[in-house]
Order: sequence, then structure tokens, then C-alpha cells
Amino acid sequence: MRIIPAIDIIDGKCVRLSKGDYNTKKIYNENPLEVAKQFEAHGIQYLHLVDLDGAKSSHIVNHKILEEIASNTSLKIDFGGGLKTDEDLRIAFECGANQITGGSIAVKNPEIFKSWLQQFGSDKIILGADALDEKVAISGWMEDSNEELIPFIQKNLEEGISYIICTDISKDGMLQGPSFNLYRKIFEKSQMSKNTLKLIASGGISTFVELPKLAEIGCEGVIIGKAIYENRISLRQLEKYILNDKF
Repeated sequence: MRIIPAIDIIDGKCVRLSKGDYNTKKIYNENPLEVAKQFEAHGIQYLHLVDLDGAKSSHIVNHKILEEIASNTSLKIDFGGGLKTDEDLRIAFECGANQITGGSIAVKNPEIFKSWLQQFGSDKIILGADALDEKVAISGWMEDSNEELIPFIQKNLEEGISYIICTDISKDGMLQGPSFNLYRKIFEKSQMSKNTLKLIASGGISTFVELPKLAEIGCEGVIIGKAIYENRISLRQLEKYILNDKF
């Protein structure tokens, strides 16, 4: 299971929110590159970089930070937040994104999202399936959709998606543990899909012991944010796991 630390960006700074509420913003570092280099120094290979300004503005905003991190580290970056047009995608990939995450666009304009999948392939495009009470949320989680989470995932698997980041918004930033039952349910309901589900767990990670449970369920990766910043999980613990490839 891949370990994927998160950096969320507002006003060029590294922040965390609780349940996606912008009013709960807490700044952890004013230099995202510094944080990324700390991750890299501990053997981390992957980074989940979220442009929260972009998510709010519905277009890419913090691409310069993406470019700075991509140019000064070897981290493989998945980038999301406000990607709505072909031009947004062009900028993201040119600035060094290894993968991009599309959430709102897959709900509001599925044809564009499908065209991205066809153009760039399933290794480059991640579906962002973030939900509250198993209903997909969009626009930086500020807007509810009528999409039921599991049928939404199943539909996109049939369209050819493989990588899916699923965040239970009620858990995000709360340090109360991830949604184990939700992830089990997603795997159970997706067994008959023609594409292999590469599910990335996100939201609520609070202790190191939760990680092997997610691996046992079958998660391909796990995104860890506040637990690192609040020193609930140390980078040294993650480094030892990565080096040994076991818990």
C-alpha cells in the first residue's frame, strides 16, 4: 500500500481543514516546498497536492507551487483542486503533475472527464469520489450533488477509471479514524467491474495502527494529512514501513 502524504494549499501556504470547512483553516507551514522536502528525506515517494484556492475558484490557481515542488524533489505528485478545462490539465501536467484528480468535473461534466481518461489513460487520471453520507460532494465540498457514491464509482469503473480517491468528509481532519466499513462496502460492490479498482483511502487517519487495516481491506494507497502535521504519525514510522514494505 502506497503512503501518500497530503499538502493542501491556500494562499501559497500549507494548511489543513476540518471536514472541508474553509473557516477551520490551520496553517502548518508557509513553505510547501520545505514540507515536501521533509517528506522526500524520509523516503516518501508520493505526494497528494490539493489546490484549495483552485477548488473554490473552479480553475487552477496554485500551479507555481506544483511546479516548484516537482522541480526540486523527485516526488510523484497527484494534483487536484479546480481542474475544469483542458487548459487546466495542460498547465497541471506541464508544471510537473504525475497524475491529476478530477472530482466535480466527473459529476458536472462527465463527457470532459471521460475525454481526459481517453486522452491520457487510466494511469494519469484519478477519480475524486468524496462523499458525505454516501452522497458525492463537489466544488471543494461546498456543494452536494445527487450522485450516490457507490453507483458513481461503479459507473466510472465501467468507463475505464482505475485510481479512485475516496474521502469520507465526515472523517476528514477529525483524527478519529478512517471509514473502514465504507471502503469494505466499495470493494464488495465493485467486484464485478471490468476494471481493477485501485482505491486510495483518505480522511480520518489518526494512528499508525490503522494503516495495516486499510492494507488488509485492499486499499492501493492511503493519504495522510493532519496525523502527520499533528505528530500522531511520525515520518520516521512511515520511513521504516516504506523501507521494510511491511508494518
